[in-house]
Amino acid sequence: MVAKGAMHCGAGCTVGDIIAESLALASPVIAVWAGWHSLFSEKIFAIWIVDYIFAFVLGVAFQYFTIKPTRQLSPGEGIRHAMKADALSLTAWQVGMYGFMAIAQFVLFPKLLGQKLEGSMPEFWFMMQIAMMAGLLTSYPVNWWLIKAGVKERM
Repeated sequence: MVAKGAMHCGAGCTVGDIIAESLALASPVIAVWAGWHSLFSEKIFAIWIVDYIFAFVLGVAFQYFTIKPTRQLSPGEGIRHAMKADALSLTAWQVGMYGFMAIAQFVLFPKLLGQKLEGSMPEFWFMMQIAMMAGLLTSYPVNWWLIKAGVKERM
């Protein structure tokens, strides 16, 4: 039950991250708009902001379409409950994902290959898959608590 709840959250995160990373790869100015060069010297940090926004919007949408019909809520109440159910879970997922990607970006790949990961590299997308598993691990305890507290629906 908890794993399903965490994976439900992860579905929104994964789709949002794939869309955001693909957009940033296709149009690098997106990273500049998100603070690359002005706030962050590393492009990956700016893209993580875009990733989080897309993951949050899609994660809340996924929760909305689970919670609203189940609890027979108005659209406004459905959005509020979806945000309440997904904000902590999604953030925990992204922390695990970003943590693993930071290790891959700043430690593993510079040491093993002498370069950083880029969104155009197949290795980047392979590391993202592992990062999603790290996100599942970090979001699991949060989802357990949210489900136990009745904030998030049992699946």
